[in-house]
Amino acid sequence: MKIYLSTIICALTLAGCAQQNKITDTFKASTFTPVESFTNGCEGPAVDKDGNVYAVNFAREGTIGKVSPGGKPELFVELPEGSTGNGIRFDSRGDMYIADYTGHNVLKVDMNSKAISVYAHEPRMSQPNDIAIDSKDRIYASDPNWKEKTGKFWRVDTDGKVTLLDSLGTANGIEVSPDEKTLYVNAGREIWAYDLSESGDISNKRRLIEFPDFGVDGMRCDVKGNIYIARFGKGTVAKISPKGYIVTEVTLAGKRPTNVAFGGKDGRTVYVTLMDNGNLESFRVDEPGREWQMQQERK
Repeated sequence: MKIYLSTIICALTLAGCAQQNKITDTFKASTFTPVESFTNGCEGPAVDKDGNVYAVNFAREGTIGKVSPGGKPELFVELPEGSTGNGIRFDSRGDMYIADYTGHNVLKVDMNSKAISVYAHEPRMSQPNDIAIDSKDRIYASDPNWKEKTGKFWRVDTDGKVTLLDSLGTANGIEVSPDEKTLYVNAGREIWAYDLSESGDISNKRRLIEFPDFGVDGMRCDVKGNIYIARFGKGTVAKISPKGYIVTEVTLAGKRPTNVAFGGKDGRTVYVTLMDNGNLESFRVDEPGREWQMQQERK
């Protein structure tokens, strides 16, 4: 009996240590790509189904960089003259979409041929800045006018038709909830939530959270509906509950994070683009990302 009890105690102790190590390994940022491997326009991270990470402005403006899961960056594509990327997303077929803020376009990249085409063009936009995508491959694009301190956001349907959804401050980060019933848009220091219908229309605008200091930038949801948002100027990524409470904040080496994306083998690695350091950092989290989960279900 004594041997049996000792075995149980030992097993429980080891299990507890393993769980503790698992917990302490999360929410600690480290360098993912070398400093200045991207320009100070480093933005729009997204992860493909094979775990490669993409971000805009690799080495010079007007490019898209591809980073292996091990952290080695290389040039993926050069955008057409006059185009500069910001947000990046992937659709159900694996094709890439890029917010081209200088060309007022949403660009599409065929991942096999690397051919680039204009998926949607909207001259009424100040700039498509960040983009989100739902399971029906509809794109939601934020559109800040920094000079006028105004903004809008739009829906781009699968036929390329662009529809204005609402005006909102300097609309910046944008994301869809895991159940696709809520659209989140941030501006200034606030995150706003809208009811999202099956047809992609919005209603019932309400403030989810307002931060007392520093701005907010790109954001993405995990599968539980928590929002991970870049705190520009503060040098953190905040995890916000679906009810609008700060769960935790991850401190980064850089002070100007611009956006985040989920990836890794289990979807529990968050990649962060940094403007001031011109690189990406990463950290582990407790739940996989919404879009990562969608990609797994499509395989």
